[in-house]
Formats: sequence, C-alpha cells, structure tokens
Amino acid sequence: MITSLTEYAGFWRRATATLIDLLWMLPLLLLLSYMIYGHQNADIQGDISKMIQQGEWQMLFTKHLWQAFLINAVLPFMLIILFWIGYGATPGKLLLDCQIVDAHSGLAITPKQALLRCIGYFISILFFLLGFLWFIIDKRKQAWHDKIAGTIVVKHDEATIPLPQPDSLPQPEKSHS
Repeated sequence: MITSLTEYAGFWRRATATLIDLLWMLPLLLLLSYMIYGHQNADIQGDISKMIQQGEWQMLFTKHLWQAFLINAVLPFMLIILFWIGYGATPGKLLLDCQIVDAHSGLAITPKQALLRCIGYFISILFFLLGFLWFIIDKRKQAWHDKIAGTIVVKHDEATIPLPQPDSLPQPEKSHS
C-alpha cells in the first residue's frame, strides 16, 4: 500500500543496485558464452566487426550471431523480468531494500507490467538515456520505463512501516478478583 510514509528509491540507491546487478550478471553471461564458444568467444566481437567492414552480411547472420544475441541480449532481460515477477526486484534492488510495485495500488507488479517496463528500457535508451535519468526530476522518482509500465521503485525499509496505534492494540482482559 502506498502511504504518506512511502519512500521512493533515489538516484544513488538505484544506480548502486544496477551496478550490483551488472556485477553478478556479467560473469554469468561470460561463463555461459565460454561454455558455448570456448576460447573462440574473444574472437566473436572481432569477427563481427570484420564482417561488417567487409560487407559480409550473410556470414554475419550465420556465424553464431543468433546465439550471441540470445545470450547477451535476450537472456539478461528474461532474467530481469523473472526477478521482477518473482521477487519484485532484481538482486541488486533486493540487497538495497528496494521493491518495484504498482504505482497505483502498491501491490506486486503483473507480468504485463514487467514486460512493459522492459520494453520501456529500450525507449529510455533511445533518447540518450534521458528516460533513465528522468526519475531525478520526477516527484515520484519514476523513470520513463516506470511511467510506461505504471510502476514505482520504493524503499522497502521496516522503519517506514507504520506501527499500530495504542488504541488499536488488543487490550488485556481484566480479571475479576
């Protein structure tokens, strides 16, 4: 539930969470690439550049490009979406007590919102990363991908959870002695 005590995750918290996510995801992708390509993995980037310069477009699409695309582009976004749906955050956000929630209800996001948020990442990138930086000036700290998906990133800190008021606490029963 979104209340007056809800705190939105700010720039440094979200930037640090992204860095943490890169630190666990990059080694995973490198390991997976190495398992598939072996020592040839280092040559793939050079091969792609050579093929583009030499105009060998047919070779470009047949020489591991689809596998590289799936590993380096599709897989990371699938992992991110699964974390958003399953845990409401990526590991970086979880470590920093952040959660992605529905902007209106404060409840967990839906698979549709997770997919829209992911698509929103690409839109945020298109305009020189302005979409990612938008949350710096937004009053609810929403980036473009948050606005597109109808989500917000909140601090999930126990200090912001309201405590029960004394009049709403159960009263001990009086004994008749």
